[in-house]
Amino acid sequence: MKLVIQRVREASVLVDEKVVGEIGTGILILLGVMKGDKVENVDYLANKAAEFRMFHDENKRMNKSVLDIKGEILVVSQFTLAADGKKGRRPSFDQAAHPSEAIPLYEDFVKKLKSKGIKVDTGIFGAEMIVNIVNDGPVTFVLEHPHI
Repeated sequence: MKLVIQRVREASVLVDEKVVGEIGTGILILLGVMKGDKVENVDYLANKAAEFRMFHDENKRMNKSVLDIKGEILVVSQFTLAADGKKGRRPSFDQAAHPSEAIPLYEDFVKKLKSKGIKVDTGIFGAEMIVNIVNDGPVTFVLEHPHI
Protein backbone atom coordinates (compact mmCIF):
# COMPACT_ATOMS: atom_id res chain seq x y z
CA MET A 1 0.00 0.00 0.00
CA LYS A 2 1.30 3.40 -0.91
CA LEU A 3 0.18 6.90 0.03
CA VAL A 4 1.16 10.26 -1.36
CA ILE A 5 0.16 12.84 1.22
CA GLN A 6 0.16 16.56 0.60
CA ARG A 7 -0.36 19.36 3.08
CA VAL A 8 -3.09 21.55 1.61
CA ARG A 9 -4.92 24.76 2.34
CA GLU A 10 -7.88 23.32 0.43
CA ALA A 11 -8.64 20.49 -1.96
CA SER A 12 -11.60 19.15 -3.89
CA VAL A 13 -12.41 16.32 -6.25
CA LEU A 14 -14.89 16.49 -9.12
CA VAL A 15 -16.62 13.68 -11.00
CA ASP A 16 -18.65 14.63 -14.07
CA GLU A 17 -17.98 18.28 -13.21
CA LYS A 18 -19.68 17.94 -9.80
CA VAL A 19 -17.84 18.29 -6.50
CA VAL A 20 -18.00 14.95 -4.69
CA GLY A 21 -15.52 15.76 -1.93
CA GLU A 22 -13.81 18.85 -0.56
CA ILE A 23 -11.81 19.96 2.43
CA GLY A 24 -10.22 23.04 3.91
CA THR A 25 -6.87 22.95 5.70
CA GLY A 26 -5.53 19.43 6.05
CA ILE A 27 -4.11 16.71 3.87
CA LEU A 28 -4.88 15.20 0.51
CA ILE A 29 -4.14 11.49 0.43
CA LEU A 30 -3.67 9.67 -2.87
CA LEU A 31 -4.08 5.98 -1.97
CA GLY A 32 -2.76 3.07 -4.02
CA VAL A 33 -3.70 -0.46 -3.00
CA MET A 34 -1.30 -3.20 -4.08
CA LYS A 35 -1.79 -6.91 -4.54
CA GLY A 36 -1.33 -8.65 -1.21
CA ASP A 37 -2.31 -5.68 0.96
CA LYS A 38 -4.24 -6.54 4.10
CA VAL A 39 -6.05 -4.81 6.97
CA GLU A 40 -2.73 -4.55 8.81
CA ASN A 41 -1.46 -2.28 6.01
CA VAL A 42 -4.58 -0.13 6.36
CA ASP A 43 -4.25 0.20 10.12
CA TYR A 44 -0.56 1.08 9.96
CA LEU A 45 -0.90 3.71 7.21
CA ALA A 46 -4.12 5.29 8.50
CA ASN A 47 -2.47 5.76 11.89
CA LYS A 48 0.74 7.01 10.28
CA ALA A 49 -1.08 9.55 8.07
CA ALA A 50 -3.26 10.86 10.91
CA GLU A 51 -0.30 11.24 13.27
CA PHE A 52 2.36 12.31 10.74
CA ARG A 53 3.82 15.63 11.87
CA MET A 54 3.79 17.81 8.76
CA PHE A 55 2.20 21.02 10.06
CA HIS A 56 4.13 23.87 11.67
CA ASP A 57 4.15 24.61 15.35
CA GLU A 58 4.70 28.08 16.80
CA ASN A 59 8.44 27.76 16.01
CA LYS A 60 7.85 26.94 12.32
CA ARG A 61 8.91 23.31 12.87
CA MET A 62 6.91 20.41 11.47
CA ASN A 63 5.71 19.19 14.84
CA LYS A 64 1.94 18.96 14.42
CA SER A 65 -0.27 16.35 12.80
CA VAL A 66 -3.62 16.77 11.09
CA LEU A 67 -5.14 15.58 14.37
CA ASP A 68 -3.29 18.29 16.30
CA ILE A 69 -4.52 21.09 14.05
CA LYS A 70 -8.04 19.62 13.78
CA GLY A 71 -7.59 19.51 10.00
CA GLU A 72 -9.48 17.58 7.36
CA ILE A 73 -8.53 14.80 4.97
CA LEU A 74 -9.49 14.16 1.35
CA VAL A 75 -8.80 10.55 0.24
CA VAL A 76 -8.58 9.81 -3.48
CA SER A 77 -7.96 6.31 -4.83
CA GLN A 78 -5.10 6.18 -7.30
CA PHE A 79 -4.16 2.80 -8.71
CA THR A 80 -1.36 4.38 -10.76
CA LEU A 81 0.72 4.50 -7.56
CA ALA A 82 1.20 0.77 -8.10
CA ALA A 83 2.81 1.38 -11.50
CA ASP A 84 6.18 -0.06 -12.46
CA GLY A 85 7.96 1.94 -15.14
CA LYS A 86 11.27 0.08 -15.13
CA LYS A 87 10.81 -1.61 -18.51
CA GLY A 88 9.88 0.08 -21.74
CA ARG A 89 7.92 3.29 -21.98
CA ARG A 90 4.53 2.09 -20.81
CA PRO A 91 3.85 1.55 -17.10
CA SER A 92 2.86 -1.88 -15.88
CA PHE A 93 0.01 -2.07 -13.37
CA ASP A 94 0.50 -5.74 -12.51
CA GLN A 95 1.04 -4.89 -8.82
CA ALA A 96 -2.24 -2.95 -8.46
CA ALA A 97 -4.89 -4.81 -6.49
CA HIS A 98 -8.04 -5.81 -8.34
CA PRO A 99 -11.00 -3.55 -7.41
CA SER A 100 -12.66 -6.48 -5.59
CA GLU A 101 -9.67 -6.48 -3.21
CA ALA A 102 -8.88 -2.76 -3.26
CA ILE A 103 -12.32 -1.28 -2.58
CA PRO A 104 -12.81 -2.91 0.85
CA LEU A 105 -9.32 -1.81 1.92
CA TYR A 106 -9.92 1.72 0.61
CA GLU A 107 -13.21 1.86 2.54
CA ASP A 108 -11.53 0.49 5.69
CA PHE A 109 -8.83 3.16 5.38
CA VAL A 110 -11.46 5.92 5.26
CA LYS A 111 -13.37 4.40 8.21
CA LYS A 112 -10.18 4.18 10.26
CA LEU A 113 -9.45 7.88 9.69
CA LYS A 114 -13.04 8.86 10.52
CA SER A 115 -12.89 6.81 13.73
CA LYS A 116 -10.20 9.23 14.93
CA GLY A 117 -12.69 12.11 14.74
CA ILE A 118 -11.26 13.55 11.53
CA LYS A 119 -13.56 15.03 8.88
CA VAL A 120 -12.84 12.87 5.82
CA ASP A 121 -14.16 13.34 2.29
CA THR A 122 -13.40 11.11 -0.67
CA GLY A 123 -13.42 10.83 -4.39
CA ILE A 124 -15.25 7.96 -6.09
CA PHE A 125 -13.25 4.77 -6.43
CA GLY A 126 -12.49 3.99 -10.08
CA ALA A 127 -14.07 7.17 -11.46
CA GLU A 128 -12.39 9.68 -13.75
CA MET A 129 -11.69 12.51 -11.33
CA ILE A 130 -10.42 16.05 -11.42
CA VAL A 131 -8.47 16.83 -8.25
CA ASN A 132 -7.94 20.48 -7.34
CA ILE A 133 -5.43 21.33 -4.64
CA VAL A 134 -3.84 24.33 -3.08
CA ASN A 135 -0.65 22.67 -1.85
CA ASP A 136 0.71 24.36 1.27
CA GLY A 137 4.48 24.59 1.20
CA PRO A 138 4.58 22.61 -1.02
CA VAL A 139 4.83 19.73 1.42
CA THR A 140 4.49 16.22 0.00
CA PHE A 141 5.47 12.82 1.40
CA VAL A 142 5.28 9.21 0.22
CA LEU A 143 4.35 6.68 2.88
CA GLU A 144 4.48 2.96 2.23
CA HIS A 145 3.92 -0.20 4.11
CA PRO A 146 5.28 -3.45 2.72
CA HIS A 147 3.15 -6.53 2.47
CA ILE A 148 2.71 -8.29 5.79
